[in-house]
Amino acid sequence: MSSKQNQIQLLIYLVVLFFIVNFIFFYPELDKSTKNFFSEQDVGFVERVIDGDTIEINGTSVRLLGINCPEKREKFYSEAKSFLEDLVLNKTVRLEYGKNKYDRYQRILAYVFVSGKNVNLEIVKNGFANFYFPSGKDVYYNDFYDAWERCVKDGKNFCAGSEDKCANCIELKKFDYKNQEVIFSNKCDFECDLTGWEIKDEGRKKFIFPDFVLKDEVEINVGEGENNGDVLFWKGEDYVWTNTGDTIFLRDETGKLVLWWSY
Repeated sequence: MSSKQNQIQLLIYLVVLFFIVNFIFFYPELDKSTKNFFSEQDVGFVERVIDGDTIEINGTSVRLLGINCPEKREKFYSEAKSFLEDLVLNKTVRLEYGKNKYDRYQRILAYVFVSGKNVNLEIVKNGFANFYFPSGKDVYYNDFYDAWERCVKDGKNFCAGSEDKCANCIELKKFDYKNQEVIFSNKCDFECDLTGWEIKDEGRKKFIFPDFVLKDEVEINVGEGENNGDVLFWKGEDYVWTNTGDTIFLRDETGKLVLWWSY
């Protein structure tokens, strides 16, 4: 082969390489096999949205990291699912993994990106989920925490504040996550009916107050054990809050937020 032919082949190779590199730069959500040649991150086509924080790609369930949406029969369940459908359904997305690639149900755990936008974060920003980091805080934790704070300030959807007259009366006096103990007090000079109010962690664990009235300037302790007088206890839970960081959410009987606190 002549020197001129070698030069032509080299030129063709460089031109092809140039177009491939530029295509990847401008179109990050491309075919999986091509993407994996250049990166450890995966891409996939969203075939179905299962709920507000779970999608299906190539027949495999993908659980969105950093968030926890309402379950079926809970307020904003349908809205969260519809919001996610608008963002990702029938679209090619990029997946970025966290500390663990799979959960105990063998679902993939991932941050989902469309056109460079973090879909998981958008769900929190718009008030369809609280932030959720059961395996510990990662590089995105501060972004999600800030998004939740902004959402609460703006009162969007799931972040909306309670309008109950007792919402400003209930104070968190003690939160001992190591001993799974919480103490609330009523600072107002009138009684507060907490029937149906809910205490919840970042995940699925919750305590719903039974028929209960918190008298003026009286404290109530919520922990583990048997119910006894002014002490109400979680039942059937080995633990509620994790040692790697968690949040307590208190909501009224309508599901609106009364207070929250993270560690």
